Amino acid sequence: MKYFFLIYAIVAVSVVGIFKYRGHFFEQPPIQLLPDMDDQDVLKAQKQSDFFADGQGARKPVAETAPRGFRADGQTQLGGIPESEFSGATGYYYTGHYGDFYGTGMPDELQLTEQNSIELLKRGEERFNVYCSVCHGKSGDGAGITGLYGVPGIANLMSGPYAPQSYPDGRLFEVISKGKGQMSGYAYNIPVRDRWAIIAYIRAMQVARSAPYDVVKDAYEAGKKLQDEAAKAP
Repeated sequence: MKYFFLIYAIVAVSVVGIFKYRGHFFEQPPIQLLPDMDDQDVLKAQKQSDFFADGQGARKPVAETAPRGFRADGQTQLGGIPESEFSGATGYYYTGHYGDFYGTGMPDELQLTEQNSIELLKRGEERFNVYCSVCHGKSGDGAGITGLYGVPGIANLMSGPYAPQSYPDGRLFEVISKGKGQMSGYAYNIPVRDRWAIIAYIRAMQVARSAPYDVVKDAYEAGKKLQDEAAKAP
């Protein structure tokens, strides 16, 4: 055991000697194991640059792009979708919060009816498969393809901790928007309505997973029949 502490002390002194302690001033650039974007090839505003032929660092917007909030015609839409659908607005529909608390249930802004609720679920399934299934799996059980490549901690959305009683819809909305842990936020990729569509689809999958077999028997057998027919098709 005494040799362990001796070796440990030698290693510790060696590490400090090579990499130095926090706050140490180097004469040469330090070794950066994790640069974390400390050094970037960017210019401060109004600075000159030899990179461009005219020597100016400030550039005009790229052709055919639409900077958010700076449209010359005063429009506030991106691809036909209001900018507020991506960020900036307040209220439960845009944040998932009622004051300091998470809300639950679908927002009134969706104006859901018996007819368009089905369309919302279909849209939610489509968007879930595009953005979420690669990690969470098509059935939301956390068995997506990224898990096969060693990505840890993928949530099983069908498990108890993510049920509506313990994980409000507003909290799901916030996680989709801002991200959590290793998951990046999708506020700038997925419009607000689509985020709620994804939440509605997740809740539908949770209900289907927990429903007794005799309640979903007909739907299950119809789906199995379609799978069998697809497997037999040439």
